[in-house]
Amino acid sequence: MGIFRHLSKDIGIDLGTANTVIYVSGEGIVLQEPSVVAIDQRDKTAYAVGNEANKMIGRTPGDIVAVRPLRDGVIADFESAELMLREFIRRVRRGLFNPRIAIGIPSGVTGVEWRAVMDAARRAGASEVYPIDEPVAAAIGAGLPVNEATGNMIIDIGGGTTEVAVMSLQGIVLSESVRVAGDELNEAIMNYMKKVHNLVVGERTSEQIKIQIGSAYPTEEETTMEVRGLHLLSGLPRTVVVKGTEIRESMAEPLSVIVEAVKRTLERTPPELAADIIDRGIMLAGGGALLAGIDTLISHETGIVTHIASAPLNCVVMGAGRVLEDYKNLSRVLTSRMRHF
Repeated sequence: MGIFRHLSKDIGIDLGTANTVIYVSGEGIVLQEPSVVAIDQRDKTAYAVGNEANKMIGRTPGDIVAVRPLRDGVIADFESAELMLREFIRRVRRGLFNPRIAIGIPSGVTGVEWRAVMDAARRAGASEVYPIDEPVAAAIGAGLPVNEATGNMIIDIGGGTTEVAVMSLQGIVLSESVRVAGDELNEAIMNYMKKVHNLVVGERTSEQIKIQIGSAYPTEEETTMEVRGLHLLSGLPRTVVVKGTEIRESMAEPLSVIVEAVKRTLERTPPELAADIIDRGIMLAGGGALLAGIDTLISHETGIVTHIASAPLNCVVMGAGRVLEDYKNLSRVLTSRMRHF
């Protein structure tokens, strides 16, 4: 199959709920920006995308709306997603004519959601689009030996979905996708701040809290942070001091959903592959892997050593890039839906 004949001009994309990462064959990662687009309501054009648009969330006048077009790992606003993707691709094409695109897609999406991603990429300027299940791309990008007849378990915790998969011989043996990930952790923090501290904070603030003092498992040194927001009762700005233990408690419920998905997947894993996973351990990828102590939490709950990929945020796009550059040996990783498309 000569699908990727001109490898130097192909593009790999991780179209994530929180961030979009783009890889160009022969160059590596060339773009990594928030999946946000600000739309001018007067002519429905993209006023800004990525980092610039992200700064505008909650700060725009009436005729400009900053949105995140993906939710729970899939396209929630097709037109906005297409505008955003078209601009990102325009930035990295640098004269490339109708590039071929390999794009990571959550394994649990519906047929309608799957086609929406394919159509958005095509309409954004791709000549051909090749979808790869995100856990497969993440496993390749994390350096797991996906070509071998051994069991590998990957957990990809993104912004909108957590993908848990057991792989062998370039294929998914079994998997589970739950729509609980980084966004739900942020939402849990926002709800906690409102309920316990009577403080209204936005998504960006809750994300900062999670990064700065959040953890999934008790740490040796508990930290605190000053948080600014609007006080519910007075309606005025107020600052409160929040402890790391509080934030861990606030995230306990969504974290338990992720852990239970891992346990269910392990319970269904064939014995020979389960033995391989016990020997090799579990690999964590995605932005959620950067949450302090999440590897320890999963190890504690499953009894299996858990590793964090060296560059967890980039695993999916690096995997897509490797497929572009080594299609001959990795062609089987294209989703089954693609093979029947």
